[in-house]
Amino acid sequence: MLALGVLLLSLVVLAGALHIGGYDAGRALVALWRGSLGSTNALLSATLVRAIPLLLAGLGIGLAFRAGIWNIGAEGQLLAGAAAATAFALLLDEMPSVLLIPGVLAAGAGAGMLWAGVAELLRRRRGVLEVISTIMLNFVALHLVGFLVHGPLQEPTGIYPQSSSIAQAARLPPLVGGTRLHAGFLIALMIAPLLWWWLRSTAAGFRLRAVGANPDAARMAGRIDVARVVGMAFLTSGALAGLAGAVEVSGVTFALYENLSPGYGYTAIVVALLGRLDPIMIVPSAILFGGLESGALAMQRDAGIPSVVVTAIEAVIVLALLVADRLAAARAMPNDPGDAGDGSRDMAPAVV
Repeated sequence: MLALGVLLLSLVVLAGALHIGGYDAGRALVALWRGSLGSTNALLSATLVRAIPLLLAGLGIGLAFRAGIWNIGAEGQLLAGAAAATAFALLLDEMPSVLLIPGVLAAGAGAGMLWAGVAELLRRRRGVLEVISTIMLNFVALHLVGFLVHGPLQEPTGIYPQSSSIAQAARLPPLVGGTRLHAGFLIALMIAPLLWWWLRSTAAGFRLRAVGANPDAARMAGRIDVARVVGMAFLTSGALAGLAGAVEVSGVTFALYENLSPGYGYTAIVVALLGRLDPIMIVPSAILFGGLESGALAMQRDAGIPSVVVTAIEAVIVLALLVADRLAAARAMPNDPGDAGDGSRDMAPAVV
C-alpha cells in the first residue's frame, strides 16, 4: 500500500509539474502509458528489457542495504561487469554457445565482485566510508570503459567509440520471437525468489539480517562474525550488479559502448528502496521503473517533454519513501509518559 501511495503521489506531482511548465499533462501521461504498457511490443521490447538490469542491480543493492552496507556503486560495478563480459566474449568467441554464454555471465559477475571488493578493502583496512568509495569508483569505471572503447577493445576500423560486436554464440537467446526480450529476464526472475528464500530460510540469511538490524548485538549476543558477513554481502551485491552489465551486453547491446548504461545503477537504488529491500517486491518495482524509463522516451518523442523529467519523479519517490518511513517510525515509538497530562510525569522513574 505504501508503494502504491508513493506512486500515485509521484504521478500527481508529475502532472502538476508539467502543467506549471506549460506542457500538456494529459498528452504527456498518455505518451507515458503508450511507451511503457500501451502495447505488447512496448511491454516486451521496452519495459521488460529495461527492467532486467534494474532488477539484477536492485537485488544487489537491496542485499547490501539489508546488511547495513550503503553500496552506491552499482553503476560502476555494472560497467565493470559489462567490460569484462565483452572482453571474454571477444577473446573466446570460438567457444560453443553452451560454454560461452555462462562464461560471459560469470566474467561479468566476477568483475562486479572485484569492483565492489576494492571498496570493501578500503572500508576494512582504511576505514573509508563505502558511500564515498563506491561513488568515486563509479567514475573510475566510467572512464575505464571510455579508455577500453578508444583503445584495447575498440572496433578494428578505429572510427567508432565501441568494441566489435560479440559473436552470435555469446548472445542470450530471445524469449519471444519478434521482440527484444531475452533470456536475461528469466535469469533475473529466478534469482529474486532464490535470494528471498536464502534470506528467510537459511542460517546465513538470518546472520545477514541480524547484522543489518544491529551489528553490535549480532556480534556480542549472536557471536556472529560481522566483518565476514558484511564482506560477503558487499561482494555478492557487486556480483549481481556486474551480472546486470554482462546481461545487458549479451542480451541487448552486443557490444561495449561508452554510454552503455543510462544510469541503471543509480536508478536501481530507488528500485530497491521502493521494493522495501524485499527481493520479491523488487521485481514489480524494477518493472515499474523500466516502464517509467521507456515511457520517458515516448514522452520526449510524442509530447516534446524532456525525458529527464522521469529523473525528477524518481527523486520524488525517494523523498516520499523517506518521509513515510519517518512517519511510520514516529507512530511506532512508545509515548513518552512525561508528556501525559494526568500527573504521570511525577510517577515516571528517573533514568540516569
